[in-house]
Amino acid sequence: MANIALLIAGGSGNRMHQDIPKQFITVNERPVIIYTLEAFENHPEIDVIAVVCIAGWEQVLWAYAKQFNITKLKYVIPGGENGQASIRSGVYELEKYFTYEDIVLIHDAIRPMISAEIISDCISKTMQYGNAITVIPCAEAMLQTENGVVSDKSYPRNQLKRTQTPQGFHLGPICELHRKALEAGITNSVASCTLMIEMGETVYFSAGSEKNIKLTTVEDIDIFKALLAAKRSNWLKD
Repeated sequence: MANIALLIAGGSGNRMHQDIPKQFITVNERPVIIYTLEAFENHPEIDVIAVVCIAGWEQVLWAYAKQFNITKLKYVIPGGENGQASIRSGVYELEKYFTYEDIVLIHDAIRPMISAEIISDCISKTMQYGNAITVIPCAEAMLQTENGVVSDKSYPRNQLKRTQTPQGFHLGPICELHRKALEAGITNSVASCTLMIEMGETVYFSAGSEKNIKLTTVEDIDIFKALLAAKRSNWLKD
């Protein structure tokens, strides 16, 4: 059975307000996507890497992969009109080369702090349950609002999880899910886990981390740089 990392790098990153896609922004002389690729390249359980890439950047990606010795990258796939379409394009392409039971970990290319432990747990839980959604606890008080201005209701945070990626699946079932979603007219679900739930499926959890941040705004780049520079004091217990 193969374990495939499918990185989704099809977005333009409008909220970052930069002139190049955020996955290709350079931080400490390395593109963001290289940090993400290296995490999967260096993980012993990952066999192959595929990337769904924004149009016009495919050759840049191949060049960076060669420069930084990303040897597991085998497939670069065109992105779609939104996240769901990009993921669908990715899994459909992988279906041509891999089996029904092979595992695919779908991961945001702009989550460069992904750890080996998160990858391992996602693979393990996918093997155990058939899918695995990386999550972390909700630590903040959660308020409900209708208009974004005022609230008179709270929601129990112990009943909530904050989702991250990777999100793991067997390749055959996730391809079937996307086909059924298209038949049902669902074309813009925000993530694989929400698509699963919209299609009436049950999802299972694997362990994430507060450090596994998604680079969406310029402030996130600042946090990423701080995390890269930080070294945990040796007296701190895990």
